[in-house]
Amino acid sequence: MSFNDLEDTTVFTTRRVTEMSYPVLVVSHDADDGAWQFLCGTTNDPKDGVSERLGRMLERHPELETLADLPLGWIAWREDETSGWVREPRPV
Repeated sequence: MSFNDLEDTTVFTTRRVTEMSYPVLVVSHDADDGAWQFLCGTTNDPKDGVSERLGRMLERHPELETLADLPLGWIAWREDETSGWVREPRPV
């Protein structure tokens, strides 16, 4: 695992990613607490939010390994699961 965080680190995602196999299209590495968010970009409804282990996310979505070096306060996004990642500082 390329991430500096432990495999059992809690990350945030959505039910659509964990239960419905939606692709991860937006990743945030939060500046304030270092938390990771792995989102599908289709819902902002808090009821869809779930926590997951980092190791489990990487098992399901191994392409996320390429974002292990995403700096704090940055986001990465892509148009679809076949597109490359665009990285940029998260807007303030």
